[in-house]
Amino acid sequence: MDDKTPGGDALTTPQKPARTALNVLALCFALSVVGRGLGESFTVFLKPIAESFAWDRAEVVSVYSLTWLAGGLMAPLVGRLFDRSGPRLVYSLGLLLLGGSFLVASRAQALWQFQLSTGLCVGIGIALIGVVPNSILLGRWFGPRLPTAMAILYSATGAGILVLLPASQLLIDRIGWRDAYQWFGIVALCLLLPLLLMPWRLFATGSPHVVKRTDDGFVDVGWTLKSAMLNHVFWALFSTFFFTAVAMYAITAQIVAYLIDAGFPPLEAATAWGFSGVVLLFGMLGISTLDGIIGRRPSVLFSYGVSIVGIILLWLLQYYPNYWLLTGFIISFGSMIGSRGPLITATALNIFRGKRVGTIFGTISIGSGLGSGLGSWAGGLIHDWTHSYNALFVFALVNVVLGLIPFLVVPALRR
Repeated sequence: MDDKTPGGDALTTPQKPARTALNVLALCFALSVVGRGLGESFTVFLKPIAESFAWDRAEVVSVYSLTWLAGGLMAPLVGRLFDRSGPRLVYSLGLLLLGGSFLVASRAQALWQFQLSTGLCVGIGIALIGVVPNSILLGRWFGPRLPTAMAILYSATGAGILVLLPASQLLIDRIGWRDAYQWFGIVALCLLLPLLLMPWRLFATGSPHVVKRTDDGFVDVGWTLKSAMLNHVFWALFSTFFFTAVAMYAITAQIVAYLIDAGFPPLEAATAWGFSGVVLLFGMLGISTLDGIIGRRPSVLFSYGVSIVGIILLWLLQYYPNYWLLTGFIISFGSMIGSRGPLITATALNIFRGKRVGTIFGTISIGSGLGSGLGSWAGGLIHDWTHSYNALFVFALVNVVLGLIPFLVVPALRR
């Protein structure tokens, strides 16, 4: 097993647990920035690829849908692989797959080639360096501080958007989308070497303080995937992941294209949406802090309310394209994307903790992948059918409401 393999861990020396925990958090954050940033960059590539091949919006968005669908469906397998083989193998496979996929995409000539490379393979690669393995690893180091650590981890989505969306647009403008994809692939493969040199035995062991606290106060009730799936909390978490992802991705897949259609220049549109990464960090930490002050249900309901305000502001932008509405949308909608994620993840890891937590949480995460894929694909279809964005915004609002219902009716999600 990876975390027991002596080779490659010569640098593993005793360190202060707090310092090591921060190193682990920084590593997980960096991997999430790479994964989520590369995945979300397709929102910038959407228009140039569609124009190059004269494809409909739904056809091109199907690639983006497959990315998150594949990532969601792979989540339980990633959790199981992490439980059995440890982080080094999981993360290395992820970077290898991402690098190869973008190199293939840079030469793609048909829709199915994009669906296979930047769709399925990139989605699997993101899952291998994404939320499921990072959550399990952080759970070994942060214990009761896991919600805060998860808030920082989830904010990597925003950091990835902030860095890679404007960078993608600049690369497309200067060297074209094919060469931009080629550079993405080269950079991902170059990251493999420093990743392999990390002290993985130390990182996989976990904090002795967290292990001791777990040994003293925790009784493993023997959760299995089957017993978890027979528990209503499992499906409550699954459904809130699913409907929230449908709502968010129905919109995010087309935000840059929507802003361009509303009259904003391409680089300006990409940069504006990229700045959602700045406010996302504050939204993540703010909701997690609010959770400790006023409780889970009020915090979650507040976050959904702000998301609804953001969708309404985005809808108004097509009629009144100005920087005030754009700023309001970025702050409200951007700050709340994924803001529920740290709380949902911490709840799942706490309720189902034990030897099978990786597999169980990974299976719950399928809801997010299915919702992301369905939401972005449905959003593309709605746009093609109606030739406007109004029905798309109604679709998103309905799913936002469905996403918050579990927090109203399931007691375990309010604690």
